[in-house]
Amino acid sequence: MKLDKSIAAIVTGGASGLGAASARQLAAKGVRVAIFDLQAVQGQALAAEIGGVFCEVDVTSEASVDAGLAKARAAHGIERVLVNCAGIATSRKIATRKRDSGEILMHDIASFQRTIAINLVGTFQMMAKSSVAMMTLDPLNAEGARGIMINTASVAAEDGQMGQVAYAASKGGVLAMTLPVARDLASQGIRVMTIMPGLFHTPMFDGLPEAAQKALADSVPFPSRLGKPEEYAALVQSICENDMLNGTGIRLDGAVRLGYR
Repeated sequence: MKLDKSIAAIVTGGASGLGAASARQLAAKGVRVAIFDLQAVQGQALAAEIGGVFCEVDVTSEASVDAGLAKARAAHGIERVLVNCAGIATSRKIATRKRDSGEILMHDIASFQRTIAINLVGTFQMMAKSSVAMMTLDPLNAEGARGIMINTASVAAEDGQMGQVAYAASKGGVLAMTLPVARDLASQGIRVMTIMPGLFHTPMFDGLPEAAQKALADSVPFPSRLGKPEEYAALVQSICENDMLNGTGIRLDGAVRLGYR
Protein backbone atom coordinates (compact mmCIF):
# COMPACT_ATOMS: atom_id res chain seq x y z
CA MET A 1 0.00 0.00 0.00
CA LYS A 2 1.25 3.43 -0.91
CA LEU A 3 0.68 5.82 1.97
CA ASP A 4 -0.49 9.23 0.78
CA LYS A 5 -3.37 11.69 1.04
CA SER A 6 -5.73 9.24 -0.67
CA ILE A 7 -5.55 6.92 2.37
CA ALA A 8 -7.65 7.30 5.53
CA ALA A 9 -6.53 5.72 8.80
CA ILE A 10 -7.89 5.19 12.30
CA VAL A 11 -5.57 4.82 15.30
CA THR A 12 -7.12 3.67 18.58
CA GLY A 13 -5.34 4.75 21.73
CA GLY A 14 -3.96 7.45 19.46
CA ALA A 15 -3.72 10.28 21.98
CA SER A 16 -0.49 9.08 23.60
CA GLY A 17 2.35 6.57 23.51
CA LEU A 18 2.58 4.10 20.64
CA GLY A 19 -0.71 5.27 19.16
CA ALA A 20 0.31 8.93 19.08
CA ALA A 21 3.61 8.07 17.41
CA SER A 22 1.76 5.99 14.82
CA ALA A 23 -0.69 8.80 14.13
CA ARG A 24 2.17 11.24 13.58
CA GLN A 25 4.05 8.79 11.34
CA LEU A 26 1.05 8.16 9.12
CA ALA A 27 0.14 11.84 8.94
CA ALA A 28 3.71 12.67 7.90
CA LYS A 29 3.12 10.48 4.83
CA GLY A 30 -0.01 12.47 3.99
CA VAL A 31 -2.51 9.96 5.43
CA ARG A 32 -5.74 11.42 6.83
CA VAL A 33 -5.77 10.20 10.44
CA ALA A 34 -8.61 9.85 12.92
CA ILE A 35 -7.61 9.42 16.56
CA PHE A 36 -9.84 7.26 18.78
CA ASP A 37 -9.22 7.74 22.50
CA LEU A 38 -10.83 8.71 25.80
CA GLN A 39 -8.14 11.32 26.54
CA ALA A 40 -9.96 14.24 24.94
CA VAL A 41 -7.52 17.07 25.71
CA GLN A 42 -4.46 15.19 24.45
CA GLY A 43 -6.35 13.69 21.52
CA GLN A 44 -7.74 16.99 20.32
CA ALA A 45 -4.33 18.63 20.58
CA LEU A 46 -2.66 15.90 18.55
CA ALA A 47 -5.42 15.93 15.93
CA ALA A 48 -4.92 19.67 15.52
CA GLU A 49 -1.16 19.18 15.26
CA ILE A 50 -1.37 16.58 12.47
CA GLY A 51 -4.44 17.91 10.67
CA GLY A 52 -6.54 14.94 11.70
CA VAL A 53 -9.79 14.44 13.55
CA PHE A 54 -10.31 13.37 17.16
CA CYS A 55 -13.12 11.00 18.16
CA GLU A 56 -13.79 10.35 21.85
CA VAL A 57 -14.25 6.58 21.79
CA ASP A 58 -14.48 3.78 24.32
CA VAL A 59 -13.48 0.66 22.37
CA THR A 60 -15.51 -1.56 24.73
CA SER A 61 -18.76 0.22 23.82
CA GLU A 62 -20.39 -0.64 20.49
CA ALA A 63 -22.38 2.60 20.49
CA SER A 64 -19.24 4.65 21.18
CA VAL A 65 -17.29 2.86 18.44
CA ASP A 66 -20.14 3.33 15.96
CA ALA A 67 -20.31 7.05 16.73
CA GLY A 68 -16.55 7.40 16.34
CA LEU A 69 -16.54 5.54 13.05
CA ALA A 70 -19.36 7.72 11.73
CA LYS A 71 -17.45 10.89 12.65
CA ALA A 72 -14.14 9.66 11.24
CA ARG A 73 -15.69 8.46 7.98
CA ALA A 74 -17.67 11.67 7.53
CA ALA A 75 -14.38 13.58 7.75
CA HIS A 76 -12.04 11.27 5.82
CA GLY A 77 -13.98 8.49 4.17
CA ILE A 78 -13.71 4.79 4.98
CA GLU A 79 -10.39 3.82 6.51
CA ARG A 80 -7.94 1.61 4.65
CA VAL A 81 -5.60 1.49 7.65
CA LEU A 82 -6.60 0.52 11.18
CA VAL A 83 -4.00 0.59 13.96
CA ASN A 84 -5.23 -0.80 17.30
CA CYS A 85 -3.18 0.61 20.18
CA ALA A 86 -5.89 1.10 22.83
CA GLY A 87 -5.10 -1.00 25.87
CA ILE A 88 -4.40 -1.18 29.59
CA ALA A 89 -1.88 -3.06 31.74
CA THR A 90 -3.09 -4.98 34.79
CA SER A 91 -0.73 -6.42 37.40
CA ARG A 92 -2.04 -9.00 39.86
CA LYS A 93 -1.32 -12.64 40.63
CA ILE A 94 -4.15 -15.13 40.25
CA ALA A 95 -3.79 -15.87 43.96
CA THR A 96 -1.41 -14.55 46.58
CA ARG A 97 -0.75 -14.82 50.31
CA LYS A 98 -0.15 -11.74 52.46
CA ARG A 99 3.17 -12.02 54.26
CA ASP A 100 2.03 -10.26 57.41
CA SER A 101 -1.31 -11.97 58.03
CA GLY A 102 -1.18 -15.07 55.84
CA GLU A 103 -4.50 -14.06 54.27
CA ILE A 104 -5.01 -15.53 50.81
CA LEU A 105 -6.35 -13.19 48.13
CA MET A 106 -7.74 -14.10 44.72
CA HIS A 107 -7.38 -12.06 41.53
CA ASP A 108 -10.67 -10.15 41.26
CA ILE A 109 -12.82 -11.14 38.32
CA ALA A 110 -13.82 -7.56 37.48
CA SER A 111 -10.29 -6.34 36.67
CA PHE A 112 -9.59 -9.50 34.63
CA GLN A 113 -12.78 -8.96 32.63
CA ARG A 114 -11.99 -5.26 32.12
CA THR A 115 -8.53 -6.08 30.78
CA ILE A 116 -9.97 -8.63 28.35
CA ALA A 117 -12.77 -6.22 27.36
CA ILE A 118 -10.40 -3.38 26.44
CA ASN A 119 -7.38 -5.22 25.08
CA LEU A 120 -9.00 -8.19 23.35
CA VAL A 121 -12.70 -7.53 22.77
CA GLY A 122 -12.01 -3.90 21.91
CA THR A 123 -9.47 -4.97 19.31
CA PHE A 124 -11.88 -7.54 17.89
CA GLN A 125 -14.73 -5.03 17.72
CA MET A 126 -12.62 -2.49 15.83
CA MET A 127 -11.40 -5.14 13.39
CA ALA A 128 -14.89 -6.52 12.77
CA LYS A 129 -16.45 -3.14 12.08
CA SER A 130 -13.51 -1.89 10.05
CA SER A 131 -13.27 -5.02 7.91
CA VAL A 132 -16.96 -4.81 6.92
CA ALA A 133 -16.42 -1.24 5.72
CA MET A 134 -13.11 -2.00 3.98
CA MET A 135 -14.83 -4.74 1.98
CA THR A 136 -17.00 -2.10 0.29
CA LEU A 137 -13.97 -0.22 -1.05
CA ASP A 138 -12.56 -0.62 -4.53
CA PRO A 139 -9.25 -2.50 -4.68
CA LEU A 140 -6.10 -0.39 -4.75
CA ASN A 141 -4.27 -2.58 -7.27
CA ALA A 142 -4.60 -5.52 -9.62
CA GLU A 143 -3.96 -7.95 -6.73
CA GLY A 144 -7.11 -6.74 -5.00
CA ALA A 145 -5.56 -5.04 -1.97
CA ARG A 146 -8.13 -3.09 0.04
CA GLY A 147 -6.68 -2.41 3.47
CA ILE A 148 -4.53 -3.35 6.45
CA MET A 149 -5.32 -3.82 10.14
CA ILE A 150 -2.43 -3.72 12.61
CA ASN A 151 -2.95 -4.81 16.21
CA THR A 152 -0.82 -4.27 19.29
CA ALA A 153 -0.10 -7.29 21.47
CA SER A 154 3.02 -7.56 23.66
CA VAL A 155 5.94 -9.87 24.22
CA ALA A 156 3.90 -10.91 27.27
CA ALA A 157 1.68 -12.79 24.80
CA GLU A 158 4.52 -15.31 24.55
CA ASP A 159 6.43 -14.97 27.84
CA GLY A 160 4.22 -13.26 30.38
CA GLN A 161 5.63 -12.65 33.84
CA MET A 162 4.10 -13.43 37.20
CA GLY A 163 1.32 -10.97 37.92
CA GLN A 164 0.49 -10.65 34.21
CA VAL A 165 -2.20 -13.30 33.92
CA ALA A 166 -4.90 -10.85 32.75
CA TYR A 167 -2.55 -8.83 30.54
CA ALA A 168 -0.90 -11.88 28.99
CA ALA A 169 -4.26 -13.55 28.38
CA SER A 170 -5.58 -10.46 26.61
CA LYS A 171 -2.47 -9.94 24.49
CA GLY A 172 -2.15 -13.66 23.77
CA GLY A 173 -5.70 -13.51 22.45
CA VAL A 174 -4.82 -10.59 20.16
CA LEU A 175 -1.89 -12.56 18.77
CA ALA A 176 -4.01 -15.70 18.35
CA MET A 177 -6.65 -13.78 16.35
CA THR A 178 -4.12 -12.59 13.79
CA LEU A 179 -3.86 -15.61 11.51
CA PRO A 180 -7.53 -16.68 11.48
CA VAL A 181 -8.71 -13.13 10.79
CA ALA A 182 -6.10 -12.75 8.05
CA ARG A 183 -7.41 -15.99 6.53
CA ASP A 184 -11.02 -14.81 6.89
CA LEU A 185 -10.24 -11.64 4.95
CA ALA A 186 -7.61 -12.85 2.48
CA SER A 187 -10.07 -13.17 -0.39
CA GLN A 188 -11.08 -9.55 0.21
CA GLY A 189 -7.56 -8.18 0.04
CA ILE A 190 -7.46 -7.10 3.68
CA ARG A 191 -4.28 -7.89 5.58
CA VAL A 192 -3.95 -8.40 9.35
CA MET A 193 -0.75 -8.07 11.36
CA THR A 194 0.18 -7.84 15.04
CA ILE A 195 3.15 -6.10 16.63
CA MET A 196 4.47 -7.41 19.95
CA PRO A 197 6.40 -4.56 21.58
CA GLY A 198 8.91 -5.31 24.28
CA LEU A 199 9.90 -2.70 26.86
CA PHE A 200 8.92 0.64 25.36
CA HIS A 201 9.07 4.09 26.92
CA THR A 202 5.36 4.86 27.05
CA PRO A 203 3.39 6.92 29.63
CA MET A 204 3.04 3.92 31.95
CA PHE A 205 6.82 3.98 32.47
CA ASP A 206 6.87 7.64 33.50
CA GLY A 207 5.67 6.81 36.99
CA LEU A 208 8.54 4.39 37.66
CA PRO A 209 11.63 5.50 39.59
CA GLU A 210 14.66 6.26 37.42
CA ALA A 211 16.51 3.25 38.87
CA ALA A 212 13.65 0.95 37.88
CA GLN A 213 13.58 2.36 34.36
CA LYS A 214 17.34 1.82 34.05
CA ALA A 215 17.08 -1.76 35.28
CA LEU A 216 14.42 -2.51 32.68
CA ALA A 217 16.45 -0.85 29.94
CA ASP A 218 19.57 -2.79 30.91
CA SER A 219 17.65 -6.07 30.60
CA VAL A 220 17.29 -5.58 26.84
CA PRO A 221 20.16 -7.36 25.05
CA PHE A 222 20.55 -4.86 22.19
CA PRO A 223 20.02 -2.02 22.03
CA SER A 224 20.15 -1.90 25.83
CA ARG A 225 17.48 0.73 26.32
CA LEU A 226 13.74 1.15 26.29
CA GLY A 227 12.17 1.19 22.85
CA LYS A 228 11.01 4.49 21.42
CA PRO A 229 7.41 4.96 20.29
CA GLU A 230 8.81 6.26 16.99
CA GLU A 231 10.37 2.84 16.39
CA TYR A 232 6.98 1.20 16.80
CA ALA A 233 5.50 3.75 14.40
CA ALA A 234 8.22 3.07 11.84
CA LEU A 235 7.23 -0.61 11.87
CA VAL A 236 3.58 0.36 11.39
CA GLN A 237 4.58 2.25 8.26
CA SER A 238 6.69 -0.66 6.98
CA ILE A 239 3.84 -3.12 7.48
CA CYS A 240 1.45 -0.86 5.60
CA GLU A 241 3.86 -0.52 2.69
CA ASN A 242 4.79 -4.22 2.38
CA ASP A 243 1.88 -6.26 1.05
CA MET A 244 3.59 -9.59 1.78
CA LEU A 245 3.37 -8.99 5.52
CA ASN A 246 0.17 -10.74 6.53
CA GLY A 247 -1.19 -13.07 9.18
CA THR A 248 1.60 -13.03 11.73
CA GLY A 249 3.05 -11.28 14.76
CA ILE A 250 6.37 -9.43 14.87
CA ARG A 251 8.35 -9.07 18.09
CA LEU A 252 9.80 -5.57 18.39
CA ASP A 253 11.88 -6.09 21.48
CA GLY A 254 15.67 -5.86 21.13
CA ALA A 255 15.84 -9.65 21.75
CA VAL A 256 14.48 -9.34 25.30
CA ARG A 257 12.78 -12.36 26.85
CA LEU A 258 10.77 -11.61 29.96
CA GLY A 259 11.89 -13.40 33.10
CA TYR A 260 9.39 -15.05 35.39
CA ARG A 261 9.14 -11.88 37.52
